[in-house]
Amino acid sequence: MIPVRFSAAQNKAREVLARHRYSCIFGGTRSGKTFLILRAIIHRALRAANSRHAVLRFRGNAARASIALDTFPAVLQRCFPNLHAIEHRQEGYFEFHNGSQIWIGGLDNKDRVEKILGLEFATIFLNEASQIPYSSAIIAFTRLAQVVPNIAQRAFVDLNPIGKNHWTNRLFIEHRDPITLLPLRNPHDYGSARLNPLDNAHNLSKEFLESLDNLPERQRKRFFEGVFADEIECVLWSYEQIAACRCSLDDIPVSERASVVVAVDPSGAANSQDLNADEVGIIIAARNRNGCGFILDDRSLRDAPAVWGRTAVQAYHEYCADCIVAESNFGGAMVEAVIRAADPNVPVRLVTASRGKAIRAEPISVLYQRGVVRHAGRFSLLEEQMCRFSSHGYMGTDSPDHADAMIHALTYLLGGENGVGIIEFYKHANEGTISAGRRTQTASQNTDCAPVIMRAPEAAGIIFGKSGCQYVPGTDGLVDVRYEDVAALESIGFIDVKSMFEDKHDIVT
Repeated sequence: MIPVRFSAAQNKAREVLARHRYSCIFGGTRSGKTFLILRAIIHRALRAANSRHAVLRFRGNAARASIALDTFPAVLQRCFPNLHAIEHRQEGYFEFHNGSQIWIGGLDNKDRVEKILGLEFATIFLNEASQIPYSSAIIAFTRLAQVVPNIAQRAFVDLNPIGKNHWTNRLFIEHRDPITLLPLRNPHDYGSARLNPLDNAHNLSKEFLESLDNLPERQRKRFFEGVFADEIECVLWSYEQIAACRCSLDDIPVSERASVVVAVDPSGAANSQDLNADEVGIIIAARNRNGCGFILDDRSLRDAPAVWGRTAVQAYHEYCADCIVAESNFGGAMVEAVIRAADPNVPVRLVTASRGKAIRAEPISVLYQRGVVRHAGRFSLLEEQMCRFSSHGYMGTDSPDHADAMIHALTYLLGGENGVGIIEFYKHANEGTISAGRRTQTASQNTDCAPVIMRAPEAAGIIFGKSGCQYVPGTDGLVDVRYEDVAALESIGFIDVKSMFEDKHDIVT
């Protein structure tokens, strides 16, 4: 028999299960989540005679196949080899010698649900909760009411995480009510732990771990990294798009680097323990001789100015950079002084972020769409922040410090210091754009109605109409709009130019 041992992360998850009334273990596939929870439930059943414990999945047949016939017997064999459980299959539960019962069922069969949830339980376990509606979870949690000696009532949840709007993320990570979105009145009752396949590597094959590592990016995030994904409309970047831009450092050798910069997006962090402050974004990027951009490294950190200054200067020397590009909005003189304190001879170029984050990000996202930018490696935090940008703005709850530094670096390398080159490239990169930056109707977009010329509100970026058409206002703020999209765009501040001028021909194009 293979001895049972737990990794540090698995032991932390066990502590969470013991500490909170409601616990969620989320993460990648085959990380040991269900095994740990079933083991804890069996321990609880043995400690409290005549106690009842429910293991529920959304589908009853999946509960039997996955739990009753697979994981439950495996836990008994490996952790309780001398324990005998009597199965009452017709009733749907296993019983131990002390009278404790473990019920296993699904929430899809009305009769079975009423039978199970007509009882009170000391433990409720919602397995694969990504498939379970919150309304069903609420009903199940109301049955967490059995009072027995030696153990407290506990509700366990596990899942491979999906979107951040899922009730498990709202409840256990954000500590907000999934319906009202208000903060929980008892957040201390809710705990969570994240487990991934690497935390269970001692029970998995190297080949299996490699297969997960090689999944398409979105699936890799869920099943290998075990993270809740952003659910954002009109995103500027997607995980799949970034994955398609990935390469290795060998694709951009030193001899092919026409220019290298270290970009810094400073913050007000006092030290590494200042968790209320944002990180300092430090990105190293290069341009090759063909005009393509490469992200070489991410040295972002949260620490005192003296520390991040040394980090930026060290990266400057390590990558033989041309200069350090730093955002001046957060005290330009201070930023330059911090860098020069680490090395007075390093050239510093200060840039001002005068436009909104989405406006600055959009031209760079077009470069990615055209395959002009590559990532020489995997930069998880940077890429997560990139995928939270939409045409409506940055949708993350944290600051896009890594992404801001990346945008500064690529704007400097590929568009000139004032960014004009990128804006021009951005306009021409959109099919149908003319010299004034207005979007025209292409053959695939022909309509019986002539396009309506509209003026966009100030600082408007990429806009998607109800027709699915993408609109890019020119530098003059004008854009040609399909007739069916006019009303929707007017509702967000676009103006039909006809209402501004008596004669349409008075417009300068």
